[in-house]
Amino acid sequence: MMTDWGVGAEAERAQWATATAHLDDFRPLLPAEEDVVAKLLSGSFDRLGDGSRPVEPDPARLVRARFLRFLLLGGEEGCRPHEKGIRISGAWITEVLDLEACRIFRDIGLNDCHFEAAPILRAAIINRLFLDGSLLPGLQAERLEARGGVYLRGAEINGEVNLVQSRLGGNLECDGASIRAPGGYALLAPSLEVRNVLLRGSNLRGGINLSGAQLAADFDCAGAVVTRADGVAIEASELEARGSVLLRSARIEGETRLTASRIGADMDCSGAVLDNPGEAALDMSRAVVEGAFFLRREAKINGMLTLTGASVGTIHDEASSWPKTGDLLLNRCRYGAFIDGPVDADSRLDWLARQMPERCGEDFWPQPYEQLAVVFREMGHGEDARAVLVVKERLQRKARRARAGNPLLRGLLTAADGVLGVTLAYGRQPLLAFVWLILFWFLGVVIFGYAEHRGAVMPNSAVVLRAPEWTLCGIDRSEHRSLFATQQTNGLAEPGQTQLDCFRRRWEASSYPAFSPWMYSLDTLLPVLDMGQRTFWRPNPSKPGGRIAINYFYFQSIVGWALSLLAVAGFSGLVKSP
Repeated sequence: MMTDWGVGAEAERAQWATATAHLDDFRPLLPAEEDVVAKLLSGSFDRLGDGSRPVEPDPARLVRARFLRFLLLGGEEGCRPHEKGIRISGAWITEVLDLEACRIFRDIGLNDCHFEAAPILRAAIINRLFLDGSLLPGLQAERLEARGGVYLRGAEINGEVNLVQSRLGGNLECDGASIRAPGGYALLAPSLEVRNVLLRGSNLRGGINLSGAQLAADFDCAGAVVTRADGVAIEASELEARGSVLLRSARIEGETRLTASRIGADMDCSGAVLDNPGEAALDMSRAVVEGAFFLRREAKINGMLTLTGASVGTIHDEASSWPKTGDLLLNRCRYGAFIDGPVDADSRLDWLARQMPERCGEDFWPQPYEQLAVVFREMGHGEDARAVLVVKERLQRKARRARAGNPLLRGLLTAADGVLGVTLAYGRQPLLAFVWLILFWFLGVVIFGYAEHRGAVMPNSAVVLRAPEWTLCGIDRSEHRSLFATQQTNGLAEPGQTQLDCFRRRWEASSYPAFSPWMYSLDTLLPVLDMGQRTFWRPNPSKPGGRIAINYFYFQSIVGWALSLLAVAGFSGLVKSP
């Protein structure tokens, strides 16, 4: 609640001021003071000289601070300020303007003035304060309460502006101001309550402290230069801004800290240069940005971008504005979509690869990959989502192998991960197992077809193998062989004819199933199928090409079982990392 601005309080203050000071106490008045008194009731700006800020103590512009205090507190009968307040420009103000704990119910306008000492408004209650274009050694206004705003536009301040725990009903406007406080913060305003903080085009050497501040609208530093190279340039931890934080085209040397802040609209770093090499350049850990995070238009981050635990509505970025490898922290960061930025797996995997968990004492962060995959799926990029999860599985398993202390266990994990990666993409692409099954099927067709061509396939039946038709087909017609079961001793094979081809041409073999390399390879590969080929045929290792065929027969039988089981496990999700 702002302080009661009732007429009774104003009258009480005016009476108190009148009782404790009189105009006669300041006589003889200085020429500038005479001019101020003469125009006191007009409510117009009292320009001393040409109204510009004096560069030296011109006697025609000298105004005593204690005389100003007398007027600001209400003056006396016949010498009271206008309802619009005191408005003076171009004055050289001597002594200390001490308004600590005072209640002033009119505007204080001291534009383009030169202050010999820092004004003191500590714990004061005022209407509005205008110090535009003035030169001050500082401003001490902690716990200030203002019905309106505090205006330092274009001011030159060689000292600290202290607004700790102050409450402003309007804006804190420092557009174009130059504030230098090398030993501390140029703007020190923790727990400030204000509508807008406007520092557009300003130059602050010493940094800004708005930790715990509450803004009804924006924190705008567009085009500002903020320097505090040996520390935190912008300290805005736990800042609550219902509007946006705007750093467009700003140049900040030192850390920009928005830890645990809450931003109701956008975080805009378009065109900004955030420079803090080797340390955090922009720390938004645990921050909540309900709107968009802009990092584009040649924005540069020379240092770490920390989004650990942050929550962002959408990300608008460019690859050229990403921090270099090792300077990006995204663990537990959540965001909704990518807008006007790279939306493909290759680019975003390069983005995630700029993380270096080792800097935080960890070996791998799976959550950023899972989050990226979720966003890709929600945006309709299913293939990119799967590609991200495959890389996540590979890196996660690599980290797990590195943690294994036993070399034997590490070797077993390497072999298992290799098989799962090649066959199922670690369970993320179970259909890949069917691709391998098809490849092995065609390979089997080639091998078994070659064996058939060379006659290295024989019936898988003991009865047939002992039959004279099969036996004599292995003997050339020109040869004679004495057989126990028959009186025929001449062979049946034509010159150059294989035993298999000869057997097939016999009428005795007309009822025997024909050999098909396609069906034989499929029958061998898939254990759940029974095409009958394995029952009736098998490779003959004694013939050319037969040994290769029989070895591949055993190998393909094992591979078929393994790939079938892996496919089932892949579709059921059993091989995915938790």
